[in-house]
Amino acid sequence: MNFTRWSARLPGTQRRAAARTDRGSVPAARGEYDQMEPLSDDVPALEDFSVGEILGRLPGLVALVYGSEHRVAYVNDAYAAAFGPRPAGTPAATGCPEADELGLLPLMDQVLRSGKPRTVKSRRTQDGGSYTVTCLPVDTPRHGGGVLVHAADVTDHAEAAERLRASERRHRETAVTLQRSLLPQELEQPDDLRIAATYQPGGTDAAVGGDWYDVITLGAGRTALVIGDVMGRGVRAAAVMGQLRTAVRAYARLDLPPHEVLQLLDGLAAEIDASQIATCVYAVHDPNEGRLVYASAGHLPILVRDEDGSVRRAEEPTGPPLGTGGWLHSSGTIALPPGSTAVLYTDGLVERRREDIDEGVAALERALAGATGTPQVVCDRLLRALGVTAEHDDDVAVLVLQHPSRTGPDAELFHNAALELLGGVEAAPRARAFASGVLSSWRFPTELRDLGVLATSELVGNSLQHGTPPMRLRLRRTDRRLIIEVTDGDDHLPRRRRAETEDEAGRGISIIATIASSWGSRRTPGGGKAVWCEFALRD
Repeated sequence: MNFTRWSARLPGTQRRAAARTDRGSVPAARGEYDQMEPLSDDVPALEDFSVGEILGRLPGLVALVYGSEHRVAYVNDAYAAAFGPRPAGTPAATGCPEADELGLLPLMDQVLRSGKPRTVKSRRTQDGGSYTVTCLPVDTPRHGGGVLVHAADVTDHAEAAERLRASERRHRETAVTLQRSLLPQELEQPDDLRIAATYQPGGTDAAVGGDWYDVITLGAGRTALVIGDVMGRGVRAAAVMGQLRTAVRAYARLDLPPHEVLQLLDGLAAEIDASQIATCVYAVHDPNEGRLVYASAGHLPILVRDEDGSVRRAEEPTGPPLGTGGWLHSSGTIALPPGSTAVLYTDGLVERRREDIDEGVAALERALAGATGTPQVVCDRLLRALGVTAEHDDDVAVLVLQHPSRTGPDAELFHNAALELLGGVEAAPRARAFASGVLSSWRFPTELRDLGVLATSELVGNSLQHGTPPMRLRLRRTDRRLIIEVTDGDDHLPRRRRAETEDEAGRGISIIATIASSWGSRRTPGGGKAVWCEFALRD
C-alpha cells in the first residue's frame, strides 16, 4: 500500500510516528504497530458521497432551484414532509406556494443578482409554521445560476416569543390603565386661570413611567399646580406616583408654602421606596399677587410666555429629587401677569438621546414663543413642535395654565378691593361700612350683601381680638364667587369649636362656617395668617 495515502488517513500522532520511521528514525516501542489496524483502500473520501444523500439526511428543509424562474431541481425529505413533494422543473412562483408565503421569490432574485447569501428570520406561513430561511448562491453556468434554500423550523421559538410579547403587552396595558386611573380624570378649573393638561405614554416598545400632574384649588381664589416624574418604569413606578399624588393633595389642604410641601414629600418618598427617585414642581398661584410661588425638587424649570411672546425661565431655586433627604427646600417666585402662559412639563418632552437636555429646553422655549390659543391648543402645539408622536420612547406630561387678560363685559365680573385695618374700636365699623359700599357697587343682591357684611364683621372682629397688626381686609369677586379675607400678624390659626350657652365668645368661626360656602385659614410668608370665606354666586 502506498505510504503517503495510508499515512494521510492516520490520526495526527500516528502519522508523525510513521513519517519518522519512513525516514529511518528510531522505531516506536515494541507492540505499537501491532495494535494499529491498517486502513483499507476502500475508505470513502468526501467526494465519494452523493450530494443528494447528504442533503436528504439533513434535519433542516433544503431545496435547490435554478434559473431566473427558480425552477425546482431538488427538495430533501424534510422539505417534502413540511410542504409536500415538489416535481423537478416546477417554477417556484407557481408550484411552491410556500415560497410566496415566506417572501422568498424577491429574496432569491437578489441572491442571483448579487451572488451573496441572504437570510430572513421567523417568517410565518398560512398553516401557522414559522421558518428562518437562508438563500445561498450556487454556481450552475448551464442554467443561469441557482439558489440553495435552507429553512429551519422555528415555530416553537416564534410561539414562545409571541407569548412573551403578549405577556409584555398585557403588563404594559395594566401599567397604562393604572397610570391613567391615578391621574385626574377631570382638571379643576379655577376662576382666575385657564388650565389644560396632556399625558401621553411612551410607544409600545417603551415601558410606562411615573409622570403625573394635578391641579388643586386651595380656597380664597388660590390654586396649587403640581407636576412630577417618578424615575423608573412599569406598574411599580405608577403605584409610587399614585401615592405621591395622593400625598400632595393631602399636604395641599394644609395650605403650606411650596417648599414645606416638598419637604414633607421628600420624607414620604424615602419611606415609600428608597430606590425610587422622583422629581417634582409644586407651585401656588394667588390672583391677588399675579405670580407663581414655587419649589422644585430636581425638576425642569417652569417656562412663562408673556403676552408679547417673550419667554422667561424660572431658574432658581431647585433642590435635589424627592427621596434623597438631607436638603432644606426653598421657594422662589416668577411673575404671571394677565395675558401670560406658564408651562410645566416632564423630561420626556425635551430629553433626547445623544442631545443635551438644555438643548431640548431651549427648543421648548422657541416653540412656546410662537404657541398661542387655548391651553389645550398650546399643549398640542408643543407636542408637535417637539416631535412627540405615538411611538415616542418616553412618557410625556404637560400642564399649561393661562392667566387671561380680561376686557369688556368679562372684566366686569372680576374685581378687587382692599382696606388696611388700624387698631381701635372704630376698625370694625369702618370694615363693615367699606364692605357694604363695595358689595353694593358690585351690584350684589341684598341678601348676599348682608351675608358678606356679616362675614366681614366676624372675620375682622376675630382678628382684632386674637390677632396683631398689621391687619388687612380684602374683598374679591370672580364670575363664580365672592371671597372675603382678613390677614394679621399673628400666626395662630383659628379653629371651629362648640360654644356653650354661657360663653361670651367662640361663635365667630361657627357663624362663618354656617353662612359661607366654605372657609379656611393659612399661615402667610414672613409670619402671620389669613382667614377667608367664600360665597358661591348664582348663575
